[in-house]
Amino acid sequence: MHPLQTLESSQNNLGAETLTIEPFHQNLSRHGLKLERSKTSTLQINTGLLCNQTCRHCHLNAGPHRTENMGPDTAEEVISYVRRGRFETIDITGGAPELNPSLPRLIESLSPSVSKMILRSNLSALFDGKRDDLIDLLRINAVVIIASFPSLNEAQADAQRGHGIFERSIQILRKLNSIGYGLEGSGLELNLVSNPTGAFLTPPQKEAEKRFRKVLGQKWGIQFNHLFNFGNVPLGRFHQWLLTSGNLKKYIDKLVSGFNPCAVEGLMCRTLVSVSWDGYLYDCDFNLAEGLFMGGRKTHVSEMPGSPEPGQSIVVADHCYTCTAGAGFS
Repeated sequence: MHPLQTLESSQNNLGAETLTIEPFHQNLSRHGLKLERSKTSTLQINTGLLCNQTCRHCHLNAGPHRTENMGPDTAEEVISYVRRGRFETIDITGGAPELNPSLPRLIESLSPSVSKMILRSNLSALFDGKRDDLIDLLRINAVVIIASFPSLNEAQADAQRGHGIFERSIQILRKLNSIGYGLEGSGLELNLVSNPTGAFLTPPQKEAEKRFRKVLGQKWGIQFNHLFNFGNVPLGRFHQWLLTSGNLKKYIDKLVSGFNPCAVEGLMCRTLVSVSWDGYLYDCDFNLAEGLFMGGRKTHVSEMPGSPEPGQSIVVADHCYTCTAGAGFS
């Protein structure tokens, strides 16, 4: 049973209209497309589901109550795998990776051996006054920060992420600017990610970046390098919100009708492999959320001689419609 068809059954229990969609793999076949790996250059490390926020759009159901967290032994296995796999980019995510004690070890060990290291941050996890050493470590190693900042509207942002999060995010962005992040010529890259705060698809990225740059600059003096618009995947807590708010069918219909065959070529899963907090491999973080292992087989990093080979098939499911709607998700 496909993930979105599983959601259909829950929707019907609430007496809502039946969800019927063409399975994603059939849609690919109908367009004469295959989703296969090219050269895998990025390892995405999910350090766990522990987070200081309980965001409405989270596909992982991350939050303060979650105990799944990468331990030091698994962190060492991941470090060894990076060296074997000769990855060019390391992309660290969560939950809130800032809360994982192994994060400094990962940064210090892996930064010298890769071209680029990324930390995906919700910003507020850097705000608690206990992360100054971590912020210094990020600066010293020129770690790229990709920061969640869903909306310029304080009420909308707090509704999605929690009361007071908007103001804390503004303050930490200003602090990051003060040490050079986001400033032209500093070599310290600060990118923002905007997720829609409701059952909407993303607006055009170029126009959104222009608006964010203008408002953040004029109101708070904040600078950043780039803005990325990412759609919300109908999994986890966001699926549950769609279900209870009566928006599931409308949202899925938008994703399916927005399918863009041209977006398949640039999907992140073609050049990325994701490793979970317990060391197992997935084609992407969304498949990780659904327990869909890379290649359909439960494989631990300790079993892998190197990065996945080009030409391997990528496991797909109906949540993949999110990544192929409109301009795509890369």
